[in-house]
Amino acid sequence: MSGDTSPAQTSPETLQEPAEAMPTAEAQPELADPPGPPAPADEGGESSPPAERLKELEAQFAALKSEHEALRTQYMRNAADFDNYRKRQSRDQEDLRLQITCSTLSEILPVVDNFDRARQQLNPQSEEAQALHRSYQNLYKQLVDVFKQLGVAPMRVEGEPFDPNLHEAVMREPSHDHPEDVVTEELQRGYQLHGKVLRHALVKVSMGPGPQASEPTEERASDQEQAG
Repeated sequence: MSGDTSPAQTSPETLQEPAEAMPTAEAQPELADPPGPPAPADEGGESSPPAERLKELEAQFAALKSEHEALRTQYMRNAADFDNYRKRQSRDQEDLRLQITCSTLSEILPVVDNFDRARQQLNPQSEEAQALHRSYQNLYKQLVDVFKQLGVAPMRVEGEPFDPNLHEAVMREPSHDHPEDVVTEELQRGYQLHGKVLRHALVKVSMGPGPQASEPTEERASDQEQAG
């Protein structure tokens, strides 16, 4: 029949349907390989970034070490200065305490001397005088005990060689019993405080036998020569 259209007569344009373009194997993008380790620097070339960072850290460590040594030296110096200051302060306080003690005791010593003189002059005969003498003795003993507790000790000078560091010579006189420069009599008692002179002792000092003792010896020697 002339009116029917056969499939063979359909134009190629009408039979073609749009289709999505399928990528071919050649069109697919290639996957990139995973990044590998950085290539080492060539000999003679520039250093890699890790090597530069290591140098920076080493420089910082050296600077910190130098700063640490400086601070440590300063600390040791300050510690030594503080220790010296503490010792100096302790010595100054001890010296001040000793000066105050010496000044106070020096004011009391004349009172002790007066008690000692009164004690020696008492010659108790009656019962009342003996009671007064015992009171003086007890009071003097209390003073001596207090002095001992404070470290005060009296000097024993008679018969000792004269020492200007301990004694003050009031007079010098000839003596047949003592050689020259020996203390023959104590006029005022001296005291020491922990080995330091609190008050010098007032003493008489021997000059030896003197010229009068040598003259009879020479006369006897001349008489013996004449007799011989």
